[in-house]
Amino acid sequence: MNIKNGKELLKRCSENNMTIGEFILQQEMEESGASREEIYNRMVENLRVMEYSTSKGVNEKVISVSGLIGGDAYRLGKYLKNGKSVSGNVMVKAMSYALSCSEVNASMGKIVACPTAGANGILPAVMMTMKEEHDIEEHDLIMGLFASAGVGAIIAQNATISGAEGGCQAECGSAAAMAAAAVVEMMGGTPEMCLNAGAIVFKNTLGLVCDPIAGLVEVPCAKRNASGAVSAITAADMVLAGVTSRIPFDDTVAAMYSIGKSMPEALRETGIGGLAGTKTGKKLKKEIFGSKNEKSSNKMNDDTFDAPDQE
Repeated sequence: MNIKNGKELLKRCSENNMTIGEFILQQEMEESGASREEIYNRMVENLRVMEYSTSKGVNEKVISVSGLIGGDAYRLGKYLKNGKSVSGNVMVKAMSYALSCSEVNASMGKIVACPTAGANGILPAVMMTMKEEHDIEEHDLIMGLFASAGVGAIIAQNATISGAEGGCQAECGSAAAMAAAAVVEMMGGTPEMCLNAGAIVFKNTLGLVCDPIAGLVEVPCAKRNASGAVSAITAADMVLAGVTSRIPFDDTVAAMYSIGKSMPEALRETGIGGLAGTKTGKKLKKEIFGSKNEKSSNKMNDDTFDAPDQE
């Protein structure tokens, strides 16, 4: 993408009197040489996969290959039907959809990595919730996805979207920032408001480590996807109400990258530190992979991270 950062994106959108989604679509046409229809239809295909991955786990119990996660999206779906939720339909629906995507991913189903497989539930969950709860038309959903793609591209160019490089703040944080920007655009917000929403998300996710149990993208990843979807929606609401971020989007991206680089290896997707290094985390890993794998990783665990045992 021929845009260096968020500041330049806002400048170009203003000069061309375009939304972020429309500008990114035009950029893709110029860079790829593909027609508007071709590019638009590719995004429609992504939306179809999102529809599938958000609904499958809510309608049936989907269990991961390892057995670590499964059935939680279905449970939330049933809970929502009871009409007694604490946080309301929008939040519970978004959480259930995010969990569904994570469960589909962990069961080797088809998902959209947006921006990664580990954070694949956040953007689809938010988009489908907006579609159903706010009657967002498909064209607006597609343009929202283009807006989210533009935000994700800026993050990837200036920082990282990899948990192995920047922790979960780089995966779930980026996905939530993308989703927040999409919501603001779909609700009629300006490009500046879209990036304000992304900035607020990052301010609330800075320092989030990547500590998957047994190195699998399941625990705590699935529930962080649910949390990320909620974060995106709340940030969007704040911005649509007129709240701004005192720290610009580009600065929050830079801060995320700096924090990610300073994280110890044990907290960057190695499955060693954080929750993975707890007594329970190690026990679950042994149950999944057996004692042989446990012995081969003991030295690394001892040298790198000393987690407190939790009774």
